Parts: sequence; structure tokens; C-alpha cells
Amino acid sequence: MKIIDAKVIVCCPGRNFVTLKIVTDDGLTGIGDATLNGRELSVASYLADHVIPCLIRRDAHQIEDIWQYLYRGAYWRRGPVTMSAIAAVDTALWDIKAKAAGMPLYQLLGGRSRSGVMVYGHANGADIDETVKQVLHYKELGYKAIRAQSGVPGLNKVYGVGRGSMFYEPADSSLPSEHDWSTERYLLHAPKLFAAVREAVGPDIHLLHDVHHRLAPIEAARLGKSLEPYHLFWMEDATPAENQESFRLIRQHTTTPLAVGEIFNSIWDCKDLIQQQLIDYIRTTVVHAGGITQMRRIADFASLYQVRTGSHGATDLSPVCMGAALHFDLWVPNFGIQEYMRHTNETDAVFPHAYTFEDGFLHPGEAPGHGVEIDEELAARYPYKPASLPVNRLAHDGTLWHW
Repeated sequence: MKIIDAKVIVCCPGRNFVTLKIVTDDGLTGIGDATLNGRELSVASYLADHVIPCLIRRDAHQIEDIWQYLYRGAYWRRGPVTMSAIAAVDTALWDIKAKAAGMPLYQLLGGRSRSGVMVYGHANGADIDETVKQVLHYKELGYKAIRAQSGVPGLNKVYGVGRGSMFYEPADSSLPSEHDWSTERYLLHAPKLFAAVREAVGPDIHLLHDVHHRLAPIEAARLGKSLEPYHLFWMEDATPAENQESFRLIRQHTTTPLAVGEIFNSIWDCKDLIQQQLIDYIRTTVVHAGGITQMRRIADFASLYQVRTGSHGATDLSPVCMGAALHFDLWVPNFGIQEYMRHTNETDAVFPHAYTFEDGFLHPGEAPGHGVEIDEELAARYPYKPASLPVNRLAHDGTLWHW
């Protein structure tokens, strides 16, 4: 089964997405997500200029060989642009292989390990009262797990507090906007947020929180310890993970479970964190960590150390990535949870999909492949719009900080 054509589709049905479509000589097609929020055109160019010419006439069934060819053959390994491009190819080829077999992708991976995929929603508000209301709204929708984010008194803009209640998109202008930050104010505020949320929802709802890489290790340790009375499912991205050893200090001071990895690009980014048991959940994604092929390697490695998966699933990952992730989640033995931030109606129309939500769980569906397609005619009505992620500065002196 030879690859005879491939193309990149860039569209903006509410936000920008990059999609790779591969066509084979027997008429099968597969699509993969290649979206890199704020750098979409870089991946689109890498695919169109460098990757697609290498794919033509290759056997679409040889997924592993093509993955190694694109990873090793470029010489310049890893990085978000390269790995997002490889992920798009890999996802599209798995989609084709499952369609050729006439089965949903999770069956091709080895069958399901659970009846559904537990997901968590993103509840945010300008203040504690508003966040509590949103958490209760998610509970009414059936969610068993909810991430709570709140504005911080004295700060104008804070990560996680977005436009609207059910849809969050941080890329808010054509050039990066600037947010302010105060670690001191945040550390005083976060425990108050979770005291109020836990009191409102009771003991049976899983609560999560995203720090978004903003704390030093000792500050993250302090936060984790202060949140222990509220029994969080996890504390996410507590500190930048370039120095994986920094998580050891956090681990020494708190029993709050730790999750990290949404910006990781390969197994090497999480090797020490997993091997030294410094985290509890690995959050790598299909689109940014090299596709299903490498996600399986990461998950199998993590299982040796009782680390579970908790893949990123924000709106900057298209429904194509979500569909592929859900098939992976349904199969993977050491599954933990899946983030689920809902897309706009416009996005869902451009990417019709088989996955469904019910009572706090997603199911990928039984359609052959990963169950997501793209309406190219509709996608063409939503041309690309420049959009950038913000930058962060310390409130007291303007120092550029982690966003």
C-alpha cells in the first residue's frame, strides 16, 4: 500500500489547526494533527518542504520504519517542530492501518483495557466564588474530575482564566500580550481556592490544579504541602522541567501527586523523572511527543515505575489528536486520566468525530481508524489567523517569567 499523495491543511475554526492528510494508492486516507500553538506555520512548512517529499511511494504499512527514518534521518533530532511533524505522519499512518484492517484503532493496538476514558474538565473564574460555581457546573455535567483555576487578587491576568466558561484559548493576540505574576500572592491564594472548592463539591470529586511552570522547586514544595488537606488528584507542571532533578526537592516535601510533560517532545524529556519516580503522571501528548508510536514507548517505560498517563488535551490540540489519544487511552494498561477541554462548535463541524462524552467518560467510538475526519470544504472557509501565546512578567519589577 503505497503513499501517493499528502498535503497540509491549515485552518482556523475558532483557533488555528494544522492537519496532515495522507492518501494511498488503494484509496485509503489518514489524517494527523500537527498543531503547535503559536508556531503553526513552522510545522506546516516543515511538513510541506521537507517531510512530504520523503513520504511519496513509501509503504504506508511500514509505520515504525517511517518513524525512524523521519527521526534519525533528519540528523537534527527532537524539538517541538520536528516531533509535531513526525506525530502527524505517525497518527495518519495508524489511521490508515486501522482502516485497512477494518477496525477501530484501539483494537489494532491490542484491545481495550477499560470501558471508557475518565476525563477532567477545566473550571475557571475571575475569583474563588466564580470558580466554585464553574466547578459545580462541571459536576452537574457528570465530570468525576475537575481542574480548578482562579484569578489571583492584585493580578490582572492569570493563566487558566480564559474567555468564557467552557472554552479556554490562551493565544489572545497576533503578537504576544503580556501578563503579570506574583508568586507570593499566588501561594497565599491557592490554598483558599481549594478549601472553598473542596467544601463545595465534597470528598468524591477528583480535584486537579495547574501551576503552569511558575514556581521554583522549593515554592512548589510549599504549595504541594499546603494543598495536602484537599486531597488533589495531582498538581500539574509545578516547576519548569528542563532540570528533571528539581522534582526531587518537591517530592521530599509533599505527598501531593505530581504531573508534568505536556511540552515534552520525546521519551528523553521524561526519562529521569520516570526512572527516579519523581512524578506520578506523565502528560505527554500524541501530537507533540512523536505520535502513537512513541507514546506507547513512553507509557510502557512509565509502567515499570508505576507512573500513569495523563495526557494533555487542551483546545490547542485538534479533535484529530483527541481521537487518537482516546484510542491510546482505552488501550494503555497504565492509564490515569485524560484532559478534555471542549472545542467550539465550529471546530467540531470541521472535524467530525466518533468520540462521545457521557457521565465523566469519553469513548473513542467504533469507526475504523481513529474516528476523526476533516471537512476540507468547510475548513477552507476558516483561513489562518496569526495568534500568539502571552508572555509573563513579574509584577514588582517586570522580569520576564515562565508562562
